[in-house]
Amino acid sequence: MGLTNEELGKYWDAANTLREDLDAAEYKHIVLGLVFLKFISDAFTERREELEKDFANPKSDNYKKDERARKIAIDERDYYTMANVFWVPEKARWEILQQNSKQTNIAKQIDDALFAIEKDNPKLEGIVERSYAASKLPVEKLGQVVDLIGQISFDGGRREASDILGQVYEYFLGKFASAEGKLGGQFYTTPSIVKTIVEVLQPTKGRVYDPACGSGGMFVQSERFAEAHGGRLGDISIYGQESNPTTRRLCAMNLAIRGIDFNLGRTAVSTFKDDQHKDTKFDFIMMNPPFGKNASYPKKDLLDDVRWKKYGIPREKPANYAWMSHAIHHLAPKGRAGIVMPRGAVTSAQDTDGTIRSAFLDDDIVECIIDLPGQLFFNVQIPATLWFFNKDKSRWKNKRTNQVLFIDARKMGSPISRTQIEFSPEEIEKIGNTFESWANGKYEDIDGYCKSVSRADIAKNGDALSPGRYIGTEDSETESDEDFETRMSELTTQLSEQLKESHRLEELIKKQLKGLGYDV
Repeated sequence: MGLTNEELGKYWDAANTLREDLDAAEYKHIVLGLVFLKFISDAFTERREELEKDFANPKSDNYKKDERARKIAIDERDYYTMANVFWVPEKARWEILQQNSKQTNIAKQIDDALFAIEKDNPKLEGIVERSYAASKLPVEKLGQVVDLIGQISFDGGRREASDILGQVYEYFLGKFASAEGKLGGQFYTTPSIVKTIVEVLQPTKGRVYDPACGSGGMFVQSERFAEAHGGRLGDISIYGQESNPTTRRLCAMNLAIRGIDFNLGRTAVSTFKDDQHKDTKFDFIMMNPPFGKNASYPKKDLLDDVRWKKYGIPREKPANYAWMSHAIHHLAPKGRAGIVMPRGAVTSAQDTDGTIRSAFLDDDIVECIIDLPGQLFFNVQIPATLWFFNKDKSRWKNKRTNQVLFIDARKMGSPISRTQIEFSPEEIEKIGNTFESWANGKYEDIDGYCKSVSRADIAKNGDALSPGRYIGTEDSETESDEDFETRMSELTTQLSEQLKESHRLEELIKKQLKGLGYDV
């Protein structure tokens, strides 16, 4: 059944009122850490009750006639791990923390509980920040948050409980991202974008990779899609990497509460600096990499990197084509990728952008470009596109070699706040059906919405990949805000360096003239 949006909203409103002056970014970890702790504790308690009934049932294979044997067996951890349930020591169980929520040392008790869980479950090491005692949240408020999370009821078994906690987690993630504004987008990709990527890629089985995975939204939706289409939990193998350690923990929690196995690499580090899955190829790659002037990679250290050998060395900032080249390098021979990019990337000719884009097209790996409305992102207008790559377009029934599908979705979406819109399920399905008909069904171009374009016609347009140019909805060819900001930053830096050099030369000339007896 799950929780309604109204119920989720009530929990959020209650939690948010307890935040006081705490920054959303800090409070986020307090609340979500408790959500995680409650989930694993509830799952443990339910499994323990199952085992108690099983051991006492004469018809069960696990029947134990002796009471002493039952007491010993109930604490054997293999019985829990075999059911994908984490072992929770007694002092870390939710009922104990709930009972002690009004005590002045509740923060330390929570930190100790998390430490005990980590000690008994090495896989969970470092997932939850043990910083409750050090947080600025007053003790009485923390106790109230514990009580609030404890109010969430679960019915219908562990799977239902997992779904409910997953709902709460996802809802809270979205709310915290909204509260953090532009910064929130660094760890959370809005569901409309994630679901659209998944609907086009349709990952049902295989390895899924996100090299800038944030809080793991791509992974969760992939698992959901696989299960909704007859697959099972585990048909999708999850691989990711995230440079921000706190965001990486959010991702690990997000996956763990749903029972999804994952490999996020050894540690939190930049994918460019240390590719922790460098020898692995993937069936599906999905990502929403960092945008803007701060999104760069260490070009001087990676000039000879294997990832650039086929298509050329990308420019350093913004690293749009570096991210795309990285993804393509990691695709399996029949692999596909869906990547969020700033709109400027479809036409940019700065540095090597244009030559790399042409190389992508010549290699016939560009499959689909979707233009998005800017208001899909949290509290910030970001004109963006979705790029889809395919290492083998001949796989499709319609044999779409040397063709690219363009979709203009800028007029889709409905407002959910003053600054944000979202796609409806019907709109996401429409986009998915459009791609599917292009690939395998009966497809027709639709004026103002979609068009299939040959490589030759794209070449006539200077290898620009702006959907509106081909569909007939182009309103301007101006550089995106993101690229303009980046370019201005580059130019001002360049000007500063030139002025410094000019000053140095001026002083040198003065010195030389003075040596000749002339004061200037």
